[in-house]
Amino acid sequence: MASQRLPGEELSVSKRLVRSMSQKLKRKSHKNEEGSKEDETSGVSLRCLTLYGRGGGCKVGADMCEELGDPSIRRRSSASEDGKSYNTTMCGKDDATVNCFSHGMREKFFRRNNRKFLTHIPVQPQSNGMNVILPDDILEMCLVRLPMASLMNARLVCKKWRNMTTTPRFMQIRREGLFQTSWLFLFGFVKDGFCSGEIHALDVSLNRWHKIDSPIIKGRFLFSVASIKEDVYVVGGCSSLTNFGRVDRSSFKTHKGVLVFSPMTKSWRKSASMKYARSSPVLGTSEVNQDCLSLSRNQQNRSERHFYRPRTGGISDVYEDPHRLSVRRQSRHSLEENVKPIKLVRQKNGSSSSKDNRMFVMIAVGGLGAWDEPLDSGEIYDPVSNKWSEIQRLPLDFGVACSGAVCRGSFYVYSETDKLAGYDIEKGYWVRIQTGPIPPRVHEYYPKVITCKDRIFMLSVSWCEGDGEIGRRNKAVRKLWEMDLACFAWREVSVHPDAPMDWNAAFVCDGEFVFGVEMFKIFGQVLDFVTLFDTCGVGNGNGWSHISRNRVAHDLDASSCVTKSMAVVRL
Repeated sequence: MASQRLPGEELSVSKRLVRSMSQKLKRKSHKNEEGSKEDETSGVSLRCLTLYGRGGGCKVGADMCEELGDPSIRRRSSASEDGKSYNTTMCGKDDATVNCFSHGMREKFFRRNNRKFLTHIPVQPQSNGMNVILPDDILEMCLVRLPMASLMNARLVCKKWRNMTTTPRFMQIRREGLFQTSWLFLFGFVKDGFCSGEIHALDVSLNRWHKIDSPIIKGRFLFSVASIKEDVYVVGGCSSLTNFGRVDRSSFKTHKGVLVFSPMTKSWRKSASMKYARSSPVLGTSEVNQDCLSLSRNQQNRSERHFYRPRTGGISDVYEDPHRLSVRRQSRHSLEENVKPIKLVRQKNGSSSSKDNRMFVMIAVGGLGAWDEPLDSGEIYDPVSNKWSEIQRLPLDFGVACSGAVCRGSFYVYSETDKLAGYDIEKGYWVRIQTGPIPPRVHEYYPKVITCKDRIFMLSVSWCEGDGEIGRRNKAVRKLWEMDLACFAWREVSVHPDAPMDWNAAFVCDGEFVFGVEMFKIFGQVLDFVTLFDTCGVGNGNGWSHISRNRVAHDLDASSCVTKSMAVVRL
């Protein structure tokens, strides 16, 4: 039983207990002095609260200024002596602090004890993207400089980036800023006997192939492709009626529809159909003035439009129907004399510049018709009005058109009979062009006409030695010729390094570069070669170089060598 304490009696305390209590009071007073400098109201500072939640761990250097939308606010958690109150302080200096909160507990305590203060602050939506910090114009400048492959990945980040990178203004900035690179798109591949509909794209700058599945063109073959800005137009073609998807010419349908492929969005859309169904037409694209474009329309009847010359050579006009031949010649000459150019009238905006009045058009000439007959008619496509209009037919006895290209406002077409004609796009009529000595060639290989920087080139296959006869010492080579537009004479420029194994090799131009694709089957395997020629380096060596070998055709059929087509797009 404890003894009772007298009223005047004092407690005896050990010196060790007094010393420990004094040290605790000194430390506590020291903390109160530091807290009073930061927060005059609370008098207590908790720069490092030993508060751990059930999440565990310690969040060091956490700062909620960006999440609250105001970088001038720094949250300080402080407690009174009884450990029940938490206050915030406004600090003008950005001092280095260590905040020992568990992950997520700091925000919970702050919002619970500062609800009134948070109601007056407009809280921005939280986002971890860079667009919260970067303005839209700076973000657009960063995205416009990305390569095409990286730009496609950037579109998957958020809807804002996708919408920003698909606008016409964005593409115009990318086009005018010279941030685009060359891409080769190959169409018309056959695999296991079926037209697969696959598209193989080559990024020339990175030398990387990409495969794109396109079910919309599955089953279509012998079509032609051309590019306008960032779109690829698939024109005409055939499809089998009995064996859908197979390359079958026994029973087929010739198409007059036109499909448009956008590589930027990997999407397809339908364009206006041509007047006539065509397979393997000769295409050309050109930039013209809207106010000066004229289209020649032939005022002939539908019955007269079916008078075609048979494709088989060596047949004289004497063996044809005399009445049919005379009517066709008479109608042809009357049409050439009575061609009336029709001018496309558009309202001219006074504030628009000459660059705004420029537009791209596409011309389709020749090809094979619905009955596999060669066509001599032509059509021109206006993307603004989305309409096809007929143009003047090819010159009489010109032959079957095999290739063509646009240069200086004229569409030059080369025939299988080594004749050249030019179509003035703005005036709307054909002109025969008498060239100098025709380059010798092997007639099984049709020549390919291309244009680079207002220069006309032609690739043809000829024998190195002999007079066109096959011998032991003779070797077939593919030569590059250039036309002198002053005197219309051909001159040899270069020799292709590879043997001409592909009689249907495809060649396209982009700027000063010529791209070629050859595919052929040898030793039971289909091989492919992609070559590049720099027209600016003419005279400095050969100029040809290989950029890709055996990357595409290893699992394709040999018929892909005949049905392939290629287009180049700057993306």
